[in-house]
Amino acid sequence: MSSNHTARDRFRGRTAVVTGASRGIGLAVAELLVSEGARVCLTARKAGPLEEAAAALPPGSVVTVAGRADDPEHRREVFDTVARAFGGLDVLVNNAGINPAYGPLTELDLDVARKVLDVNVLATLAWVQDAVAHPDLDFAERGGSVVNLSSVTGETPAPGIGLYGVSKAAVSHLTRTLAVELGPAIRVNAVAPAVVKTRFAEALYEGKEDEVAGGYPMKRLGLPADIASAVAYLASDQASWVTGHVLTVDGGLTVAGGTA
Repeated sequence: MSSNHTARDRFRGRTAVVTGASRGIGLAVAELLVSEGARVCLTARKAGPLEEAAAALPPGSVVTVAGRADDPEHRREVFDTVARAFGGLDVLVNNAGINPAYGPLTELDLDVARKVLDVNVLATLAWVQDAVAHPDLDFAERGGSVVNLSSVTGETPAPGIGLYGVSKAAVSHLTRTLAVELGPAIRVNAVAPAVVKTRFAEALYEGKEDEVAGGYPMKRLGLPADIASAVAYLASDQASWVTGHVLTVDGGLTVAGGTA
């Protein structure tokens, strides 16, 4: 990637795939990339919300493909669509993730645990594998960038969401390992948020937002736009010498000794 773009058009002429992009952090990332010149393929499980999200973006700037992140056929359809519509791939944002279990690890249904690891860890790896291997995307040749979504729970245990934290610890280490294996052609980084005000995280703050936010030095919870800004930085030429890094974006929670 060249480094001659201004901050407002960092992604002009570039193409991105964002998974889990129908709402929350994924949609905020897609909106920011489009606003800075990117053409984006939005993916998510359900077609309806995905189409609604795309309708709010400028015509011609996005395509959508509905499907499960851990489905190989879905990934193939996404990358084939991107190759046809946009001619290549520059940025891959692995945002899709699940957290269907709450409670102690000793009581966790192992079938649920396998599903969490399949979606949060193995699918993250699979998206990168498929992007690199696709013959028409030229991901490495174009100086591609991968940004994975990790979590502060991957570093500091959080009550009730232990396996989610385990999966995100794996994402962080996967990020570092892929950075070593894929450099210098492809950079791989991650963003590790604390609690962000999304539907996904509602159970962690609903009805007690002021109390939860009180544990953060910034005295507020994160917003999707906070995470989108960090993702865009890591994906852009402004981070051209940054790879294998997990950027914590948590309002100061972890340095204050808190947990998500």
